[in-house]
Amino acid sequence: MKGESQPITGMKKRRIGALLANDINLFGYHLPLDIHPAVGNNAQLAKLLDIEIETGLEPTSNSVAMKGRLKTPLSGEDFADKIAKVLNRTPLTSLVRSAKIETIALCTGGGQGYIDLAAEQGIDAYLTGEASEQTIHSSREQNIDFFAAGHHATERYGVKALGELLAQEHGFDVTFIDIDNPV
Repeated sequence: MKGESQPITGMKKRRIGALLANDINLFGYHLPLDIHPAVGNNAQLAKLLDIEIETGLEPTSNSVAMKGRLKTPLSGEDFADKIAKVLNRTPLTSLVRSAKIETIALCTGGGQGYIDLAAEQGIDAYLTGEASEQTIHSSREQNIDFFAAGHHATERYGVKALGELLAQEHGFDVTFIDIDNPV
């Protein structure tokens, strides 16, 4: 019925079977973790890449994508090198500008659709986890550098920071298990 919880079956049941069998609760808060201003995925990635977040990219108080400035302006090539060093993976790039990147928008994970909003706002570069076929055309046609650094690679730092915060403030025993995913 509408409004009732859906049964957990198949792959999802196998994934969380041990929790179900031992009556352990599971909470999932994906989008709030993306946008949290301190321990969120965007905030943590920005911190690692020396990006000062100024505000949300969307004109709402709960913008999923953020915008800001590089603490030190970099060429597109140098920023790609920095991403590769920090995240331990080479980003897919569309480098169309010759000027250094000063302003940047970002949305971890599958946020490639925000590139057009970033371009409309005159932002120099856009960073996310994934790319779609049209993303590269958006970059080229709107003169905005683009970086796709991997969905998993851009979203592993928020949950790690949240675990560290919970351990520090509440004494929880937290173990971060990073299961690599090349996407």
